[in-house]
Amino acid sequence: MKSENAAQRVIQLAFVAIVGGAWYWTTAAGKISPIFLPKPDAVWNAFNQLLNRGQFWPAVFVTLKTIAQAYGIAVVCGVLAGYLITRSKFMTEAIEPIIAGLFTIPITLFFPMFILFFGIGAGSKIAYGAVYGFFPIALNTIAGLGNVDERYLRAADSMGAGRFDTFRHVLLPYAFPVILTGLRIGFFICFASVLGGETLSSVAGVGRNIALAAELMEPARMYAWIAFVIFTAISLNMLVTALENHAARSEAGQ
Repeated sequence: MKSENAAQRVIQLAFVAIVGGAWYWTTAAGKISPIFLPKPDAVWNAFNQLLNRGQFWPAVFVTLKTIAQAYGIAVVCGVLAGYLITRSKFMTEAIEPIIAGLFTIPITLFFPMFILFFGIGAGSKIAYGAVYGFFPIALNTIAGLGNVDERYLRAADSMGAGRFDTFRHVLLPYAFPVILTGLRIGFFICFASVLGGETLSSVAGVGRNIALAAELMEPARMYAWIAFVIFTAISLNMLVTALENHAARSEAGQ
């Protein structure tokens, strides 16, 4: 297992090195105009300027706050909806295909409606991210809770377990891995939706700064923001993966 993890890390580092080397070689050789791809040192200098001018952390705070609010709403609504739907087999079979069908529709098409109802501020991005993140969380909750072995439910019922005890000791432990996957997918969908919404129409946030840098023809600053977003997304993905692996090991140990 350790050798496999080491090999995976080597592959990941090699990928980063290849991408970084290709970026440096391409810009140093003048193969691409700096308007389209600035040099790495220019991007680094632009990033330092963002930090020194105090433009960086206020924008990051706005975006993180928006993501947290959107994700919180998506989690509460998605898990609650999934739980309520699975209390009835008829409702599960009737509503689950509807939710799955709606999830296949590109919700970006309806982003102007979110702007119309909630304005160009954070409210439209919160609603947009919450709606988009709701679907995978609800679908995975339905899949997890709707496929619990009936023998466990009958055993809990025969021992006099109430609805809360059944949920806590039977439904949740059985369905948790599937629900956790939905929570992970929902989080990154919220992350991408909020940033995408800020880029399209917003007054503040990381996405707005990316769009503004593009409008002002400042590619180094734009790439500095984009590099930060990529680094953050990869770091969060690694953190969530580590938490999932830890939860899986803990469950296996029990």
